Amino acid sequence: MSKIQINDVVRDMTAEEENQYNLDNQKNIEDNEKAILKNNKRNSGKQKLRDLGLDDDEIQALMGV
Repeated sequence: MSKIQINDVVRDMTAEEENQYNLDNQKNIEDNEKAILKNNKRNSGKQKLRDLGLDDDEIQALMGV
């Protein structure tokens, strides 16, 4: 079992606490992967616009930034 610290007291997690910890950890991993994918797609889109000849100011104007 994993350990947990609450108010300077270290103890074993209950099965329910460990399950919730694992669920939360998996959600954080999935959220990070989604953010990375979104950022990669944004950068890819910007590069495609640059390849079409737009400069950074024009790209920002199109993207509303």
